Amino acid sequence: MLTEVWMVPLVVIALTETAVVATSVYLHRALAHRALAMHPVADVFFRTVLWLMTGQRRQEWVAVHRKHHAFTDREGDPHSPRLLGLWRVQLLNAYYYQREGRNPDTIRTFAPDIVEDRLDRALFSRGCVGLGLGIGLLCLVLGVWPGLIAALAHATLYVAVLAPLINSLGHWRGAQNFTNTAYNSATLAWVTGGESLHNNHHAHPRAPKFSVRRVEFDPSWLVIRGLAAVGLVAVVGPMAGSRARTS
Repeated sequence: MLTEVWMVPLVVIALTETAVVATSVYLHRALAHRALAMHPVADVFFRTVLWLMTGQRRQEWVAVHRKHHAFTDREGDPHSPRLLGLWRVQLLNAYYYQREGRNPDTIRTFAPDIVEDRLDRALFSRGCVGLGLGIGLLCLVLGVWPGLIAALAHATLYVAVLAPLINSLGHWRGAQNFTNTAYNSATLAWVTGGESLHNNHHAHPRAPKFSVRRVEFDPSWLVIRGLAAVGLVAVVGPMAGSRARTS
């Protein structure tokens, strides 16, 4: 039992970082911006991981994110800290995503290409089932209480800390290579799958790699290169330009 308890923090970190990278590679770069083309095996793998770890529906996530780019930091942006306040976005980011994702006009306008298939209808649209199965697997491996604690800690770290930081701090303070309303955090990029290089991303939304300077690190890009090396992913988006602002 003591061994299982000490394993909990390691499991939480592993689960959270896996979910973060899966969100960045699959939902963000592959689906929302079409910077990557996924092999069917990789597609099902990422959908399964996100189903078990987050319960997110891909059509909703893509639609909300594309709307964010269409109305960045102005009226219509679903989760701008400039409009809503830093702490409201940090603490209620999941609510804003869910609220906007349930708007049928948002889905029709911003994600008409993400069509539900048989796997969505049978499994992946049932987020609660995926989360329940994921928690059950944790309890089976770690024991009931360690498994429940790990599931709660993972949900807190992913939903209430890392994912919101990308939208809250990423549109509030930080470094800028390009002229737009987003900011970079080279430090946070290490734990957000490169997503905190947000200024770079808003300058080049279809770029599959978010880092543009040597001091910037994009962990998800390493995963993409590994998958590309074995033919599970093809890079189709243009690489980010190097004409960063110097002031």
